[in-house]
Amino acid sequence: MSFGFSTLALIAVVGMVGPLLASVPRLRIPVVIGELAVGLLIGRTGFGIVDAADPTFSLLADIGFALVMFVVGTHVPIRDVTLRSSIPGAALRAVLVGAVATGFAIGLATVFHTGHAAVYAVLMFSSSAALVLPVIQSLGIDGPSVKSVTAQIAIADATSIILLPLVIDPDRAVTAAIGAVLIALCAALLFGALWGFDRWGLRKRLHHFSEDNEFALELRISLIVLFALAALAVTTHVSIMLAGFALGLAVKAAGEPRRLARQLFGITEGLFSPLFFVWLGASLRVRELGDDPAYILLGVGLGVGAVLAHCVAAQLGVPVAAATLGTQKDLLSPGEPSALMLGALLTIGVTSVASVAAARRNREQPTPPAA
Repeated sequence: MSFGFSTLALIAVVGMVGPLLASVPRLRIPVVIGELAVGLLIGRTGFGIVDAADPTFSLLADIGFALVMFVVGTHVPIRDVTLRSSIPGAALRAVLVGAVATGFAIGLATVFHTGHAAVYAVLMFSSSAALVLPVIQSLGIDGPSVKSVTAQIAIADATSIILLPLVIDPDRAVTAAIGAVLIALCAALLFGALWGFDRWGLRKRLHHFSEDNEFALELRISLIVLFALAALAVTTHVSIMLAGFALGLAVKAAGEPRRLARQLFGITEGLFSPLFFVWLGASLRVRELGDDPAYILLGVGLGVGAVLAHCVAAQLGVPVAAATLGTQKDLLSPGEPSALMLGALLTIGVTSVASVAAARRNREQPTPPAA
């Protein structure tokens, strides 16, 4: 069916499956799993009701991915002083995780004869601040060990986001590297501008002026910068993921206004995030896993390797970007994008089970008597 308001209405309806599944306390199923599942059902794998190749659908999905990664960047507590003190130890552990992930990746690429060892290494090394940080916050866990894990997640996310475009398309690695540097410089310049405006009081004046007149200027400016960075990323063959994540880090480092955070949450979680994940599910051809069961084993291997390397840290952003790039540019073998997502979903499932167990242990701990 051609993309129009009827398709948008359908996506909005089926996207409700994610919140419905996530609302079951005992299951703790992440919202994105439900959205991916219904995408599979109405897309190429299922009944073919929506066309993931439609240019309008793809453009809206790219906007959703950019916004999702923008929000992910703002979730990284980069201004936390205690987090900074945990960086050396977290960096050392990240190196060890990278070494373990590289070993698993070489083994998987050799066994399955895909030649994508570098891609698998980056995927298993990556993590997802968007999933792990909300889980930590919901459990109410804090302390030095949690800060260290948070720092490790941030390091893994940032490194993987930069490396993915370089390893998935080596022929354009130089162009992608230049694009990544340009996006990083733009994000640094933006941080400097925000810091200067904040110091001179201009940011606060803009905030109050926008709030009093209901102009949403901060959101408008953020979207202008986001779309400009996304255009630069597309031109230099870098994933849109990097543009969104870099902007989110810059805004978080300068201090994200609560009003902007609420506005971003509304447009992202209310429309563009479910639209993106439904599109991603609709674009995957999971039937190809059945045609060649080796890809099922590859997906399981990637998931198990990531869990062993990280000791339970869910992945999402980087596998999603790899599957998206692989699907759009035919950089991966048929069935391989679905195998990558299968591995990511396995790590999300393990993290969900681990979070439920941790929550139960917290509830079972006796409360200390009041002084």
